[in-house]
Amino acid sequence: MNDEIELRHLRYFLAVAENLHFTRAAEQLHIAQPALSQQIRRLESLLGHALLIRTTRGVKLTAAGELLAERARAAIARVDDDLAQVRRVGLGEKGALSIGFTGSVMFTELPAAIHRFRRKYPNVELQLHEMWTSAQAKALRDGSLDIAFLRDGEAGEGLAVKTMLRERYVAVLPQSHPLAAKKTLRLHDLRAEPFVLFPRHMGPLAYDRSMDCCKRAGFSPHIVQYSPQFATMFRLVAAGIGVSLAPACMTQLTVRGAVFREFPGSARTTIDVAVRSGSDNPMAENFLRFARDALVQT
Repeated sequence: MNDEIELRHLRYFLAVAENLHFTRAAEQLHIAQPALSQQIRRLESLLGHALLIRTTRGVKLTAAGELLAERARAAIARVDDDLAQVRRVGLGEKGALSIGFTGSVMFTELPAAIHRFRRKYPNVELQLHEMWTSAQAKALRDGSLDIAFLRDGEAGEGLAVKTMLRERYVAVLPQSHPLAAKKTLRLHDLRAEPFVLFPRHMGPLAYDRSMDCCKRAGFSPHIVQYSPQFATMFRLVAAGIGVSLAPACMTQLTVRGAVFREFPGSARTTIDVAVRSGSDNPMAENFLRFARDALVQT
């Protein structure tokens, strides 16, 4: 480094160029005046040209010095801006964050967390992807997602999964169904009914928990129709195709001809968050802080 111009040389020279006085520049830089003079002479030696005309009253810039002052000012500004951006990225305040979610998660307080995060970190680009639970796990592993919000997520190789919210189930019935007149019912009352559910490959644990919910009530459901979306499932229920089960948060979705009814039982469905094992993403940590606060209040 002895024969190279360093950034500190430019900062020292710019202080002298702006003050046109070594003593004042040294005070500004918090270094001794002789040391500053030595560094400027070193810079002139490396460039092979005089940058300053020294007088008893101070200094003047040579033509080369004026050009260097102009270029040094711009260069230092760029470096300072670059370093500030690096710090923002390191703090999770800038960059792109890819988040996956199952549709039902958007009926919790997660949208409120997204809103608060965007206000706090406007320089973070949120890339939101609605995906099945099984597809999110794959996307996390291949790096397409940074965070996944799963419905009944399962821990797997390379994934760290944590439950954020537990929800009860509700029954979904056609409005014309005789049991729709009741505010609550027993799930066992639906044992002879045809069911509309989502395919198991979309979310194996979510499917198995729905099956287990019925088994606890003493029956195995007769599934006559599969649908990948809750909104479609509810419309099929309204059409009289069958009945269904759904997380309690989905009661916010109003579908004409379909009603939601509570039933007793300890079965629960969960919303889980997953990240790659060992990931160290400050943007993800910042977002998860907002998500945890929001979902705890759900």
